[in-house]
Amino acid sequence: MGELLSFQIFINEPVELLNLSLNAKAVLPEAVVLMAMLGTLLVDLAGEKISARWSPPICYAGLGTSLILLILQWNGEIQESFLGAFVADNLAIAFRGVIALSTLISLLISWKYAEQNGSPIGEFAAILLAATLGAMLLCGSTDLVSVFVSLETLSVASYLLSGYLKRDARSSEAALKYLLVGSAAAAVFLYGASLLYGISGSTNLKEIGISLISAPTPLSALALVFVLSTVAFKVAAVPFHQWTPDVYEGSPTPVVAFLSVGSKAAGFALAIRILVGCFSAFDTQWKLLFTVLAVLSMSLGNVVALAQKSMKRMLAYSSIGQAGFVMIGLVCGTEDGFAAMVLYMAAYLFMNLGAFACVILFSIRTGSDQISDYAGLYQKDPLITLGLSLCLLSLGGIPPMLGFFGKIYLFFAGWADEQYLLVSIGLVTSVISIYYYISVIKMMVVTEPKEASDVVKAYPSIEWSMKGMSSLKVALIFCVLVTAIGGIISNPLFNFADSAVNGTPLLQEAITLASKSSIG
Repeated sequence: MGELLSFQIFINEPVELLNLSLNAKAVLPEAVVLMAMLGTLLVDLAGEKISARWSPPICYAGLGTSLILLILQWNGEIQESFLGAFVADNLAIAFRGVIALSTLISLLISWKYAEQNGSPIGEFAAILLAATLGAMLLCGSTDLVSVFVSLETLSVASYLLSGYLKRDARSSEAALKYLLVGSAAAAVFLYGASLLYGISGSTNLKEIGISLISAPTPLSALALVFVLSTVAFKVAAVPFHQWTPDVYEGSPTPVVAFLSVGSKAAGFALAIRILVGCFSAFDTQWKLLFTVLAVLSMSLGNVVALAQKSMKRMLAYSSIGQAGFVMIGLVCGTEDGFAAMVLYMAAYLFMNLGAFACVILFSIRTGSDQISDYAGLYQKDPLITLGLSLCLLSLGGIPPMLGFFGKIYLFFAGWADEQYLLVSIGLVTSVISIYYYISVIKMMVVTEPKEASDVVKAYPSIEWSMKGMSSLKVALIFCVLVTAIGGIISNPLFNFADSAVNGTPLLQEAITLASKSSIG
């Protein structure tokens, strides 16, 4: 009788598994990106000419459809997918949208660059879409297994992209450094994840969080340190930033543009998921650690950027400082803090990619990356000068640019939560950042023609016209317009950020608990 019962259970288990609803529609945006990636690989097999012709429209169609599907998911019914391994709440949708849009703009500024360097376009697009897929899945992952798989998909694709220019020694060096440091970070995360599984007996972040609340142990604190190290590496926070300047300088510039926005957005989404959702029992501890990381990132990133001679290295240290600003919202843990994070990442998307579009266009025409070679650029190319100036001013937080409203919202959230140290250091380092941003602008607009650099003196004649405009120029103009006008009409962005927080149960629970503890 017992054997018959065991056989019946064995027969019924597959049937029950088949009847489980995986809610796969939650990952339809990622499925479309996956189809676009496979499409680019297939056309790449047909030859470089066919690949160069069909890869761009396939990528545009895939990413555009993905963005439309994300919009349709906004404020929809929130259901766990794949047995609790993924959730498509508003926070995940917001960060996935930022990542998909950053990839779309990065591809727009990539084609001309790849063509000039003689790189296969199809392979490049496929690897970039693979990185996008991993980053988007990471934003909604709610299980240690799905987090690790998504994280490694993003990381491995990023290593390949960093070393894509095989004939360039700097690109190979950047990829090797990124691979070694990234592999160490992945190993640290796995060790922390194994500790969490051993403590709780589950890989689900919510269940792990409940276990840690009921029985916090010293091993849990050790797991927190390991996991936080991986998060800090992904967002390039000091002292886990060592890879950033070398990788930014040596990697292809369109890759750097994606890593500075897409990879960073995925890192902050991971930080919210795993720290807010899993380590609520250690809320005070991880906020203290992130306060230290934020102070170090804002200080070192902006101070070291002052001494840089390379534009890409300067933007690398700038991105480290910008990560410090975003951490203010995470440390607050309030509704305004989380909303300010989402808003600033959306603003950072346009102003940073706009700056990189200008840098790429200048590099294509001159082959130079040195800041000193920008001297007198307005005499030969006033539109690049204007676009780069507006994006740099926005990164510095000068009104009425979009970056000013994003930064002031972060400082407001920090001040309201009594994070006076973070806000004070943020204000001081913002002033420092304005100095090196304006130094570049001042160099571009030197008045005397004889003060122009030799590179600018040999600058090719340029004619800007709307007819037949390249995708690089389209991306540049779009980013600059959003950066310049977005600050004036920023209300939709504020509503977007507020809705992202209000439509996320995880954040609402954290906000409620924080308010109760402050009252108590």
